[in-house]
Amino acid sequence: MAQFMDVHRDMKGITADQLREAHNADLAIEDDERVHFQRAWADPESGLVYCLSEAPSAEAVQRIHERAGHKADEIHAVPLSV
Repeated sequence: MAQFMDVHRDMKGITADQLREAHNADLAIEDDERVHFQRAWADPESGLVYCLSEAPSAEAVQRIHERAGHKADEIHAVPLSV
């Protein structure tokens, strides 16, 4: 399964509780697309949120995010990590 990092913009002021809620919304339906969201990070000041996942495709990641109510602005494959 491939790894992906996605970026959400315009989430300025996001709180830890809101980030947790968004992540949990993804987790609740991730199996529908064979996606697993591993972790999420946020910078409330800039409004950037990053999510790391394993999935069959970037499109599967986007479908889950869209259904959960927070479409990703960018999705990048992560073919190499250490």
